[in-house]
Amino acid sequence: MNPRFDDWDDVPGHQDAPSAPPPRAATPAPAQAPIRAADKRIVNGLGDINQLAPFKYPWAWEFFLTANKNHWTPTEVNMAQDVQDYHHKLTPAERHVFENVLAYLTTSDILAMRNIGLAVMEKMTAPELQIYQARQVYEEALHTWTYQHCIETLNLDQGEIYNRYRVVPAIHGKIALANRRLERVLRSDLDLTDRDNLHEFALSYLFFAAIFEGCWFYNGFSPIFALQRRGLMKGTAEQLQYIMRDEVLHCAFGIRVVRELIKEENLKLDPKAVAELWQEAEAAEDAYARHILQEPILGYNAELHLGQFRFVANRRARQLGQDEPFPGAQATLPWLDEQANLRKEKNFFETRVTEYQSGGGLAWE
Repeated sequence: MNPRFDDWDDVPGHQDAPSAPPPRAATPAPAQAPIRAADKRIVNGLGDINQLAPFKYPWAWEFFLTANKNHWTPTEVNMAQDVQDYHHKLTPAERHVFENVLAYLTTSDILAMRNIGLAVMEKMTAPELQIYQARQVYEEALHTWTYQHCIETLNLDQGEIYNRYRVVPAIHGKIALANRRLERVLRSDLDLTDRDNLHEFALSYLFFAAIFEGCWFYNGFSPIFALQRRGLMKGTAEQLQYIMRDEVLHCAFGIRVVRELIKEENLKLDPKAVAELWQEAEAAEDAYARHILQEPILGYNAELHLGQFRFVANRRARQLGQDEPFPGAQATLPWLDEQANLRKEKNFFETRVTEYQSGGGLAWE
């Protein structure tokens, strides 16, 4: 029988352990110099990463405050009509569009979450930048929950939907391009004091902010909004409106960081490398559009989709202070910005009000 704890004194050879010596007084750490905002940098900073203020980039803190006004969850949106629409009103071509858009978005937002959390956030050396990106990581996870909520509510085959990015070449092409452009900067030991590495990091972040989020996401919701304009899949579209608000902020923040980084590091991006980014992105978007819209739906086709991509790409390039990659491209979906907005009323007894507090203050660009 095992002895009780109070029986140990009776065990032969057992002696009480000597009492521990009193703890020694800790030697106080030497005093540190105060942090100055001027010590901060986007990367390779000399400030204390744990000390939020004084700010060098107050605009980043404002992004964080704005993002926290935009709180919502997918379960607050009524999806009852979407179930009826999907199973009884959508044509086979419309279901093909809807399913493939979801299949692309579900994977893309996980990729975005990993890129911000693993490749970008840890390399930022100003905490006001990191704290907005922490919110961004959460929002990408929230978006993934939203797509999963739609898939579950409509009783779609999860294994089939989630695997489309692997087995459908046009969807896989966009994901593969993003992985190739973002993969190397995922390394935690990437030395950004090396100018070549810094140039690659800036190109990668430009691709992520301006193309992946600023064009592919911004344009990627359009087919669902086209259904919404006709009174179809309104619950899904409403959730995408909330996501689009988040993505507008993500894109604007990323472009601001890229511009500040270029200026701060006296960095000149290789114009051929930038042009190649846009060319690859357009080719991938063209293949994707022709797959999801292999049969046009009412009011929407592949040419309209690709034309809007080129128009938005020019807008992003201007915001970056660069030449337009597709000179002369015109908006082919002039209704998009208005359709994506959230100015509407809700019946309190149908769903809890989740309107953006800052809805009127965001520029839809």
